[in-house]
Amino acid sequence: MSDSTAYNFPFTVLDPEHQETGAPAFANGLVWAVHAVPGQDLRTLGSAEVEALLAPERPPETDGWYWLHFDTVHSSARGYVAHLPGLPEDVCAMLAETEYGIALEAFGDLIWGALPAFDDALSEEDRDICAWRFAMRPDLLITTRRNPIPVLGAAYRSLKPDQIPKTPAGIIDRALREFTGTVRRQLGHLDDELDRAEDVLLLIEHRSDLGHLGSIVGKVRRRATELRRVVTPIDRVLKDEDLDLPDWAEDELRDRAERQVHAALDDLIALQDRARSLQDELGSNQAEETNRRLYIVSVGTTLMLPATFVTGFFGMNTGGMFLAQGSLGTVEAGIVCFVFMSVTFLFMKIARLL
Repeated sequence: MSDSTAYNFPFTVLDPEHQETGAPAFANGLVWAVHAVPGQDLRTLGSAEVEALLAPERPPETDGWYWLHFDTVHSSARGYVAHLPGLPEDVCAMLAETEYGIALEAFGDLIWGALPAFDDALSEEDRDICAWRFAMRPDLLITTRRNPIPVLGAAYRSLKPDQIPKTPAGIIDRALREFTGTVRRQLGHLDDELDRAEDVLLLIEHRSDLGHLGSIVGKVRRRATELRRVVTPIDRVLKDEDLDLPDWAEDELRDRAERQVHAALDDLIALQDRARSLQDELGSNQAEETNRRLYIVSVGTTLMLPATFVTGFFGMNTGGMFLAQGSLGTVEAGIVCFVFMSVTFLFMKIARLL
């Protein structure tokens, strides 16, 4: 389920009051806007509250924190997000970007960045990787995405009264936890694929059908490489010594999130090593099978060489051909072929070529 289904909001929320009066649509591109207080139900914000929340001079802080989530698929929504009041220009520009990228930065109490997620494809193996962006303070979280992001919907639906975190950093932690959980589920599926390939490789006798095993191992390595290229940058930015996170977000982002991402990265590295070893063994078996077949062809060609010489000799159109007279010439020529093949076989045995 995509994140746009929460609370049954339309995909893009436009307040009718603003549409009728021609005033700026402050909810333009907004998927949801809520006020979260631990121990209480989520409260949906109206457009006037959203306007006041984003104003440079914000109202006095209340209990809990706010979450504004924008869909930036339309250029009008990106234009609005790129000029959000109350946020630095570079942060607004980052929120409105559509290109894929991983980043995490902090200055004072403000944290912003871009994190990866899977799209909402039905099959986990077919999900493409995209990015969602966020900026947050202790009392405000703003997230944007171009594609429906299931991890954000899952984090949103988890906001029950007894599960609302004290700060928006808990949402980032939950989104990363959901993402790494999906990664590890995919790793489990890929690991099962390698198990099946190993079983076939160990049980197969003639090793005459190894091509399909190569395609399985190749698929596992490709997917593992794609996932590692996504997880590694997250691990790197979370471990960046120059990243000075505020105290209110240190536990969720620096500690718990970093452990989750690093564990997923370790599993990825282990899977890649296993796939690489299996592919090396498979390549060795394929080379052995190829050499065996070439050996059989070479032996057969060598054994037939005397017979080929005899048949070529007796096939010449010349007069006075040996054994040309008599009714048993063909039998005698066949015996000559067999004798020469036997001599060649004995020679190869003595020379240990067989």
